[in-house]
Amino acid sequence: MKKNFVTCYIGLTLILLVGAVQAATIIPSPPQLAAKSYFLFDADTGKILVEHNANKRLPPASLTKLMTAYVADNELKEGNISLDDQVLVSEKAWRMKGSLMFIEVNSKVSVRDLLKGIIIVSGNDASVALAEHIAGSEESFASLMNATAQKLNMKDSHFVNSTGWPADNHYTTAHDLAVLAKAIIYEHPSRYAVYKEKYFQYGIDKKTGKPLRRQANRNSLLWRDDDVDGLKTGHTDEAGYCLVSSAKKDGRRLIAVVMGTKSPKARASESQKLLTYGFRFFENVAIRKGGIPLQQAEIWKGTTDKISVGITEDLIITVPRGKTDSVKTDIQLNTLLEAPVAKGQTLGSIEVKLDDKILEQVPIVALDAVDEAGFFKVIWDEIRLFFYKLFL
Repeated sequence: MKKNFVTCYIGLTLILLVGAVQAATIIPSPPQLAAKSYFLFDADTGKILVEHNANKRLPPASLTKLMTAYVADNELKEGNISLDDQVLVSEKAWRMKGSLMFIEVNSKVSVRDLLKGIIIVSGNDASVALAEHIAGSEESFASLMNATAQKLNMKDSHFVNSTGWPADNHYTTAHDLAVLAKAIIYEHPSRYAVYKEKYFQYGIDKKTGKPLRRQANRNSLLWRDDDVDGLKTGHTDEAGYCLVSSAKKDGRRLIAVVMGTKSPKARASESQKLLTYGFRFFENVAIRKGGIPLQQAEIWKGTTDKISVGITEDLIITVPRGKTDSVKTDIQLNTLLEAPVAKGQTLGSIEVKLDDKILEQVPIVALDAVDEAGFFKVIWDEIRLFFYKLFL
């Protein structure tokens, strides 16, 4: 009886352990969203976690203003404009409809305030005013937007205006918007903080001296999720309700794009589904540091007998949660390395595998240059190589 009890106990324990292991590695199907198009990816690794109609060309509404703000940040970085520039508000900007910053015609507004008006309260008037300040006219600014899109390899995007006001031939995709969002976050980190600001209050009443309108950021995820720190909402009747959002948690950053939902509540809840799924069921694994030698490889006919080899950038991969221990790496170097070798020259590769499936393959390069040695050293190594190759 005692023996049977022990046997049953051990059997039950094994069943529970196996079940726990299986449960730890089960990844559910991606959420199916009530949206025309959506996209979720890990900004640090580029791993696509969820996508649906991600390359479908759709009207972006005010998500267009992400490009407007990005172009402006590029101009700031190049020194072509400054945050303190005073922009004269044209009648065209003042007459804009839809969401507004409420700037007055012929008034002067700083670039700093216009950017806040664009990003936080989605001001169409602010977008036109800034576009005219940068390029002279909104039409010229649109050509600058399109050139920038090409540079970012946003292949399925075309912009006609700076606001997202409905227009023929004005479109983008969920995938392209995710690419743009990543550029905003990583290329202009000091400017990114404004995307998290919940309110913007602009202007002073000249008669009373009291502040004028205080408007709230339409990205409701900023109130619901402390990990969310941007980016932008959009809406027109044709585009539906859209949201590009980003969140950082435990050192990971995800970017989500949702286009074509039916309400402000839906665009927030559907975006939250994507972010929750990505953080809950996936994790990042740091494989190797960029610029750090993987090893000292033997090199022939050089001024030195060893050369440092490695990868140029940090190698990080995204895997299903619980699969970290199953990740394996395989370093493959060229069999015989001979000088001269230039810095950055490809000398092999490193493969990252999960369950025998190759997830990533990255070139291994020379971290330093090695010049060819003098005549006698080269001859001596030629002789040594002759005999060495006999035994390969």
